[in-house]
Amino acid sequence: MQGAFAEHVRALGAAGARTRLVRMREDLDGLDGIVLPGGESTTMTMLMERVGLLEPLREAIRGGLATLATCAGTIVLAHEVTDGMPEQKSLGLLDVDVRRNGYGRQLESFEAPLHIEGMNGKEFPGVFIRSPLVERTGDVKVLATYEGHPVAVQHERILGLCFHPELTGDLRLHREFVRLASERP
Repeated sequence: MQGAFAEHVRALGAAGARTRLVRMREDLDGLDGIVLPGGESTTMTMLMERVGLLEPLREAIRGGLATLATCAGTIVLAHEVTDGMPEQKSLGLLDVDVRRNGYGRQLESFEAPLHIEGMNGKEFPGVFIRSPLVERTGDVKVLATYEGHPVAVQHERILGLCFHPELTGDLRLHREFVRLASERP
């Protein structure tokens, strides 16, 4: 609906997935997985609510739909957004509390090498653009940290990332998501 979906479509295609855009409740039918991209989290949830997608999406993910959330997508999934806009809603499906733009505004964007569990010890290029900062974790597995804060977490079939793998050219996380989505819950 809003955000960096074109870059994910390209990366997923290169990782062997067939993709389609989800803009309405009916578009959820038959999906193996969904990507909640980076963008503006408040706008994303407001648009989803306006077209009647917010609750069906919540139920689909709760029901086991594999989900890759990057940056704003992780905010949308978070249990709590500590500095969210008063009207901001989240799906509350990922047991983390996040602070929007926790690593700084646009001018403070940066790249950092990350050690992500399951990446065979090879660093992953983390691209942080107005990224959320995870302030609390609950029932999630932390896959990577940066400066002591989780930046990649997993709960069952949900991967939540505070960075943008779609901007790197490194397809390992998208391939892992395709593998996760191909497994039946």
